Amino acid sequence: MTKAEYPWLTDYPPKPDWHMEIKPGLMTDVFDETVKRKPNAQAFDFMGKTNTWAELGDAVDRFAAGLQKMGVKKDDKVGLFLPNCPLFMIAYYGVLKIGGTVVNYNPLYVKAELAHQIEDSETDIMVTLDLALLYDKMEEALSDTRLKKLIVGKFTDMLSFPKNLLFPIVKSKDVAKVNYGNDRITSLDSLMNNDGQYQPADLDPIEDVAVLQYTGGTTGVPKGAMLTHMNIYANAVQCYANFPEPDPNVNGGHEKMMAVLPFFHVFSMTVCMNLSVCGGMEIVTIPRFDLTEALKMITKKKPQYMPAVPAIFNAINNCANLKKYDLKSLNFCISGGAPLPVEVKKKFEAKTGSTVVEGYGLTESSPVSNVNPPFGENIAGSIGLPVPQTIIEIIDREDKETPMPLGERGEVCIRGPQVMKGYYNRPEETEKVLKQMPDGTKRLYTGDIAYMDERGYSYIVDRIKDLIITNGYNVYPRHVEEAIYEHPNVEECIVAGLPDVQRGEVVKAWVKLKEGRELTELELRDFLADKISKIQMPRKIEFRAEPLPKTMIGKLSRKDIVAEELGEKKKA
Repeated sequence: MTKAEYPWLTDYPPKPDWHMEIKPGLMTDVFDETVKRKPNAQAFDFMGKTNTWAELGDAVDRFAAGLQKMGVKKDDKVGLFLPNCPLFMIAYYGVLKIGGTVVNYNPLYVKAELAHQIEDSETDIMVTLDLALLYDKMEEALSDTRLKKLIVGKFTDMLSFPKNLLFPIVKSKDVAKVNYGNDRITSLDSLMNNDGQYQPADLDPIEDVAVLQYTGGTTGVPKGAMLTHMNIYANAVQCYANFPEPDPNVNGGHEKMMAVLPFFHVFSMTVCMNLSVCGGMEIVTIPRFDLTEALKMITKKKPQYMPAVPAIFNAINNCANLKKYDLKSLNFCISGGAPLPVEVKKKFEAKTGSTVVEGYGLTESSPVSNVNPPFGENIAGSIGLPVPQTIIEIIDREDKETPMPLGERGEVCIRGPQVMKGYYNRPEETEKVLKQMPDGTKRLYTGDIAYMDERGYSYIVDRIKDLIITNGYNVYPRHVEEAIYEHPNVEECIVAGLPDVQRGEVVKAWVKLKEGRELTELELRDFLADKISKIQMPRKIEFRAEPLPKTMIGKLSRKDIVAEELGEKKKA
């Protein structure tokens, strides 16, 4: 390999070493090594209740043993329908230890989305909590889908005193009435009532699938990206190599990771959870992002690191009473999930003193492929350099083969040990995005348009597909359109993303009603409430009397209506 072939080698920083060897490995081995290395160190802080690495290690082993007694075998799918909490980490590593496959579920999903993912992934066991928001959906899924068993933990067991006593009283409506009389519903306590002796699975890191992470990929149809044990291990190692060394003068070298992003999201799974396991960091988290609670937690717990999406950095920037909180402990933050506006980055750094670097990746790459180097030049507006052992190619959009000259736009392609095995049970979809290369690597076609400069820094400029990314979450226009079309008064609709400083993009729907029909924005939102999640709900709805724009062959044109919208805004 030469610097001409790989321009980033021209100016790659001394740390990390892009050439570093990444041997096939398992995150479960890394977890066990961390437990042995730091048994008495704090590993998890959930709303003030802490667990040591030894306590987490014991819980993971007992969870693994309980699953095996339940009959879970290698390659069985176990779903996690959980907010951030210790149980997520315990279940995640417990499933992996016995060779099961974790299927991450978004707690905000509605019934139809959950049913699709359960059936498509062949999930038979689901781990959840006795919170009404979660349990009620899963109890219904137990009757309506292939789901066979629920494992239900008590939310109050994860809270410190006196929160564990007050929560059922103050938040009684939030606590579900669990039907433990149903033999298909198992309490977490009974599952973990064992000695922790389990039979470790015989795993092939390169071939065996650790996680099914659902994504719309580059086509907009939700699919399970098969992330192998090597994929998730390699990406955690690649990301950790980009983190600063522990400072012995800060908390005696004890590092803390502020996890404001949900673990079910692939970015958080890798950078907040698995990376912290690599470094033996203490994970500080709350069930869901709340600006005030997050600021209080940072002030009190003083974490050094905080991965987040641009919307969170922007929310902190615009907090009216930010001066009452102490964020000076933050040393290094990674932004991902959506493009980071330069002004948001600069404002956050000025207010906190922390360095913010922008990264890039996809679910299909576990997810990180690029990051601005903390030990090299951090270029605002760029997604940075490839992480170790990762090759970024800018390929001609038309022929899908020809490398583009430096500075010219093309499709971003990724090669590296973090690239997925493929989409679960979708060989045709897999062939569209993965190509086997002569050197044995797989080239992942991302569907994003970028250019690379002479130093190997890449810059995303456009998206080939119509995927909307709002607050770091994927929204598929077709899915929202189909839900809108279910309303009997709707004749035409187009859904697209519009630029938004706070969220990256917002979802907008343009709707034409059938002649003589009426429908208000409020009525449409009410109609959609049980069909799409809050993330997918259009923030803007525009009703039009005239037909929506179409292409020359009569197809509704998302491209034209977005161009029209942006043109009007420019004129204004």
